[in-house]
Formats: sequence, structure tokens, C-alpha cells
Amino acid sequence: MTSEKAPPKRRAPPRASAPDAPGPLSGATPPPPRIATSPDAYPPTGRFVEAGGRRVHAHVSGPEGAPAVVLIHGASGSGRDYTFDLAPRLALRYRVVAFDRPGLGHTPALHARGESPAEQAALLDDATAALGIGGAVIVGHSYGAAVAMAWALERPARAAGIVSLAGATMPWPGGLGPWYAIASSGLGGATVVPLVSRLATPALIHRSIAAVFAPQAPPPGYAAHIGVGLTLRPATLRANARQVNTLRPHIVDMAARYGGLDLPVEVVHGTADEIVPVRIHGARMVERIAGARLTLLPGVGHMPHHSDPDAAIAAIDRVAARAGLT
Repeated sequence: MTSEKAPPKRRAPPRASAPDAPGPLSGATPPPPRIATSPDAYPPTGRFVEAGGRRVHAHVSGPEGAPAVVLIHGASGSGRDYTFDLAPRLALRYRVVAFDRPGLGHTPALHARGESPAEQAALLDDATAALGIGGAVIVGHSYGAAVAMAWALERPARAAGIVSLAGATMPWPGGLGPWYAIASSGLGGATVVPLVSRLATPALIHRSIAAVFAPQAPPPGYAAHIGVGLTLRPATLRANARQVNTLRPHIVDMAARYGGLDLPVEVVHGTADEIVPVRIHGARMVERIAGARLTLLPGVGHMPHHSDPDAAIAAIDRVAARAGLT
């Protein structure tokens, strides 16, 4: 089933603040500002949960005993992507858990080979159980949707339903460009990655964030909230690259099993998403899962939960109702 929403109102781009100009006696333009990458600059916003001998960072909100929603972020991110806006909205009616995936945010990596979606799903499910939460609606954005689908495939009794937000859930043609292969390698990880971490400037980061949100503009305050320095740590850059670089073979195996799923699945995807195109991912995945529903957001890019949070929440509500949680 496919539904289509009216195009959202386009946000005005945030106003950029002018950089400090050099003094008249400085004699030279100062170097661009550095981005703090120390964990102390971006302290944990939640709690640490012990799961299978591992520590997992979880931001938990909402009333105890309410239906549970687990939020899984995408590549190069952390749970802060959700705590900026979607998690607070959901926490009015749901028990919400926004995790940092392994190797990102404040959750340590499991190993240096690139954690598979199934490995990540198992760890996050164990952490969810340690929080005393049973079956939950599992929400994944972009790469996080691959983890959500692995959760449904590997531990279906613990997943009440799935919501994919611009999810990377089907095999795609072609490669991903040289960065992920270079940053995943031993030599590139030891040389190129630290250099990128040191040389990244706020201007570069803001351009990168704008590209992810395009054609919408990032909401004001988003870059400051997510703590971009967390992503720029060399260990995090390497972990993220290894996960993305090894993702496609896992997706090939997973996609062959989607037809056996028996749980509510909702996909929310923008028609203007050029990072994870709906024609390759969302539209093809719903064809394989009985009862799956695709909601198309005209003109929306890769961040539908920010561009149209009401559509994301409506999909979560539908899954919760179909699963008998509400």
C-alpha cells in the first residue's frame, strides 16, 4: 500500500553567523577554528546499560509502562539526531529509547571489522531487555533501518513492528565511493582518517549537514545539538566507514528473507532523497513484505523525521496499533 502526502513547507535556511575578522594589526588571516572532538565536549545525555558484558549508551524518556519505541540512528550519527526533536515528541505518549549504535556516539565498538546489522541488533535488543522493555516498535533511519530489519529477522518475538525512515534496506547498484574503502583500510585508517579529523572545519561540517537535509534546510540549532565532534573522532570515523563499507553483502542476504516477515512494517521515504533513493530501497522493500505500507513524502530529502515529523509519528502510531501496543 502506498500513500502520498502533500509537500511540506520549505524551511528558510538558518542564518550563518559571520566569522570573527582578523584585527588590523594581525598581519595574517587566522586559521579556521577547530572542532572539539573530546568526549568531554559532548557528554552522554542518557545512561549506560550493560548488555552481554558491553556498555550501550541509551537516552530513555517518556512514561514508564507506556508502549515502547526504540530509535536507531543512521551512519555518521548518534542518538542525538533523535533527541533533537522526534524523541521529545514521542515521549509524550511512548517510552522512548534512543540508542547510540556500536562504535558511534558513546557506545564502544564491538570489534574492528565493521559490525553487521545483525550484531548491532542483537546488542541493542539485549540492552532493551536490560531496561525491562519487551516488544517494541523499532524505528530506524537510513543505516539504522538495516539494523531494524535485522532485528525483525533475527529476533522477531522482540520486535512488535518496524518503521523505516529513508532506510537503506535493499541492495543498491554500484559502489559507495573511495572514502569508505580508504577509511576502512589499515593504512587509510592510520593516516587519512586522523588527518580528516584534524582538518575538518565548521564550514565544511555545515555544508555536509546541508547536503544530507537537501532539498530542505537543516533546522536551526541542529548542528550544535548533535555534537558533530563525536562523529569526527578518528575511532568513530573508522568504525562508521567499516560498517558502511561492509553493509551491502548483509543487505543482500537480508533482502532474500524479507518475505518471511510477519509483523507490521511502515516505510516513510522522501521522493527527493538522493542519498538513499526510494525507488531502490523503500519502494522495492514493501513489495516483498505482506501488508507493508509506503508513505511517500513529495519533495522531501533524506531526513523525513525532521522535514515531516508528523508523518514519522503517524507511521509509528499505525505500527503500534497494528501490533496491539495501543
